[in-house]
Amino acid sequence: MPKRQDLKSILIIGSGPIVIGQACEFDYSGSQALRSLREDGIETILINSNPATIMTDPSMADHVYLLPLTTKSLVQILKEHPQIDAVLPTMGGQTALNLCIEADEKGIWEDFGVEIIGVDIDAINITEDREKFRELMLEIGIPMAPQATATSYLKGKEIAQEFGFPLVIRASFTLGGAGASFVHKEEDFDEMLTRGLEVSPIHEVMIDKALLGWKEYELELLRDKNDNVVIICSIENMDPMGIHTGDSITVAPAMTLSDKTYQRMRDMAIHMMRSIGDFAGGCNVQFAVSPDEEEQIIAIEINPRVSRSSALASKATGYPIAKIASKLAIGYTLDELDNQITKSTSALFEPTLDYVIVKIPRWNFDKFEGSDRELGLQMKSVGEVMGIGRSFQEALHKATQSLEIKRNGIGADGKSYTDYAQIKEKLRYASWDRVFAIYDAIQIGMPLSKIHEITKIDMWFLKQYEELHELEKEISTYTIDTLDKDLLLEAKQKGYGDRQIAHMLGCLESQVYNKREELGVKRVYKLVDTCAAEFKAQTPYYYSTFENAIETAEGEVTIANESEVSDKKKIIVLGSGPNRIGQGIEFDYCCVHGVLAASESGYETIMINCNPETVSTDFDTADKLYFEPVFWEHIYDIIKHEKPEGVIVQLGGQTALKLAEKLDRYGIPIIGTSYKALDLAEDRGSFSTLLKDNNIPYPRFGVAETADQALALADELDFPILVRPSYVLGGQGMKIVINKEELLEHVVDLLRKIPNNKLLLDHYLEGAIEAEADAICDGENVYIIGIMEHIEPCGIHSGDSNATLPAFNLGELILEQIREYTKTIALALDTVGLINIQFAIKDDKVYIIEANPRASRTVPFIAKAYKEPYVNYATKVMLGEKKVTDFDFNPQLEGFAIKQPVFSFNKFPNVNKKLGPEMKSTGESILFIENLRDDQFYDLYARRKMYLSK
Repeated sequence: MPKRQDLKSILIIGSGPIVIGQACEFDYSGSQALRSLREDGIETILINSNPATIMTDPSMADHVYLLPLTTKSLVQILKEHPQIDAVLPTMGGQTALNLCIEADEKGIWEDFGVEIIGVDIDAINITEDREKFRELMLEIGIPMAPQATATSYLKGKEIAQEFGFPLVIRASFTLGGAGASFVHKEEDFDEMLTRGLEVSPIHEVMIDKALLGWKEYELELLRDKNDNVVIICSIENMDPMGIHTGDSITVAPAMTLSDKTYQRMRDMAIHMMRSIGDFAGGCNVQFAVSPDEEEQIIAIEINPRVSRSSALASKATGYPIAKIASKLAIGYTLDELDNQITKSTSALFEPTLDYVIVKIPRWNFDKFEGSDRELGLQMKSVGEVMGIGRSFQEALHKATQSLEIKRNGIGADGKSYTDYAQIKEKLRYASWDRVFAIYDAIQIGMPLSKIHEITKIDMWFLKQYEELHELEKEISTYTIDTLDKDLLLEAKQKGYGDRQIAHMLGCLESQVYNKREELGVKRVYKLVDTCAAEFKAQTPYYYSTFENAIETAEGEVTIANESEVSDKKKIIVLGSGPNRIGQGIEFDYCCVHGVLAASESGYETIMINCNPETVSTDFDTADKLYFEPVFWEHIYDIIKHEKPEGVIVQLGGQTALKLAEKLDRYGIPIIGTSYKALDLAEDRGSFSTLLKDNNIPYPRFGVAETADQALALADELDFPILVRPSYVLGGQGMKIVINKEELLEHVVDLLRKIPNNKLLLDHYLEGAIEAEADAICDGENVYIIGIMEHIEPCGIHSGDSNATLPAFNLGELILEQIREYTKTIALALDTVGLINIQFAIKDDKVYIIEANPRASRTVPFIAKAYKEPYVNYATKVMLGEKKVTDFDFNPQLEGFAIKQPVFSFNKFPNVNKKLGPEMKSTGESILFIENLRDDQFYDLYARRKMYLSK
């Protein structure tokens, strides 16, 4: 039975600003759903308040409403669009589901005759209300851990007395494990119980007997209206129960599960999905399995929506779960839909993987000084990376190389811990670096049995680590001249980077690379094809690996490389890697637009990125996708294979920009602004000379490489002084200091954390107003796309400030200076493409704080506020296809737009919430106001100095 003919207009609810616990995986799902519905000629209306994502781009839906996610906004949209037939709430995470329930309770859907599709309210209520869920599971014979519900403090105390410790407290109707905690001791129970009751919107908690040390698994399911169910992916958490799945290292397919137990788990998942309600769409089910011979299975929870893991499962298998789920919601059945990858088989199939994927979360604990870094039931990570390899070891290495935390992979980079007590501590209290500490433990001789006893990580994973260590020991007995081909090939097959092998051999990375070339140990590319090459895939989605050469019947020696190079002219866009504070989804937005613009200009587009949560790594965004670390060795091999016209680095944030120097050194053309200009803007001394030559004011500054130099400079500059390392993003390590003691402490700390870095010391203009401008330049003409004034004073990082477009309090004289300086700097830097310049205004004088000749955090915000595709224009300028004067700019904005930062401090209750020069916000929303008399503007302006800290 094909799709329903009565659904002609559908409302999709987005997930709002990025917060810890709900990141851009829901923007990916929502974007897929919008595209999927439009394919079927359905009118799409979107509500989402996040300006940074591609999802709220005007090209994604017929009508985009950048409004707060409230029932008031829903009513406004439903009045404007009486034609809306249905709402699809399953693509926007818990935020969308909670809003849908609230609207249902207020009778809004009924009033406007809107049907809920993709899920039914009963299913949401059953799965969110832990008591109802437990009763249902026991009724259908699915085992659960001993648990009970408490709606009061007294009831909670009674349950704890009955169960004994350790316990788990989980708050009902919350996101990312908010309000959940382990309680090992009775004295901690009162505080955790109170917090859980407060966090839950219905003031209810579920108290479970803790299954510490059990193994954790997830299954991703899809079901259609005819009750066909497919299991898309099995995911195993390397970390045992007790760490939120969003903070766990996960592996697909499941590695340590016997087939018999897997079949039981499948049957249970299907039974659970069918029993919670009658709906067509996606579902995520989590299980715990006892780590013994019996392999007892216990159900943890079920989410009747696409989840964080659905994005991961989609990228891991090549099966676009959200796209198919939205087709099922409008009435299609699985057997009527095509497999999106092969285009020749049906969607009613279960993907088979002939590779392994490893997901590792990315944390930002350094932004939350004093935070509790131990991982537990509340999610704390801000992003994630995924590595694809032929083995677990290769995928693990690729994932660790993707994290961008100055590690070259597992071990062999001179950064290992060697102190027994410290390693034991790191194993016992899981945090961001336990994935490395396991290797360090093996390296200092800790037996696997001891590591297993402390971590409860399955022995299979630990043995994989041990094998890596044995190989490192063996290679270390050779030199670069004596190392043979077989051993080098084995190291590469297990994912070791050239840098790591060089570390083992005591030579240079380039020598290892040359040795590989000489011995013919070369990277080959394999397709992610969903069906282990059983059917031919039509979608070019690749990962790299190393293989032995095979001899054909004709005697030809060959290595199978599935990435065929066309003779078209090509452009590579470097992605921005994992989301983190300071570099988020806004750069992914820029990359997607860059790909589309290059495609419109007649180029074959190639995307390189390792972030499974985003639209840039969707299999049909670029002509070719390489799901690889944004790590020099991987990029260079792809460039050599594809031979592009050039590489775009200015859209992928600092991640891509940092690679510009190497690209330049290797003679690879950088599209747009040259490396020389990018470097000049980063080098404070050269940049200030440029400003001086052009008579542009800037705060007094100096450069120091030692603590002594910094102290000497302080006498010249006067306090307060802003201290920062060069070449960082998101204000990492920036601080305002007000005396020599503070200066010395911070400088010593910075030089320890970031050795060999130059430190910039600026005289801080206290009480100055901060503004910024974004512009497009073609080397001759400059067009300023927006000038924003910050509501907060200078000294709070621009990513943490409320930025108002257009400026609200700057006179024409000041604005004229800003325009003039922006144009002068853009031309002086030979900018080709985008540039962002930040200003401080004091005593009617405009000073330059910094200039970044690249896409900035604010570009998507300006594009949404003015309804103009600026990144598309800028990319065409970079490619030399167009001049700035070729575009007919027509910005449209009545009143003002304010970019409002959103923080995730609630995940770190004891952390100082003051704001300063180092960025701390995880996301942003957009607020439109008609005039400055608006109450919301008044409120922001009144509080503008409240959080300013040094």
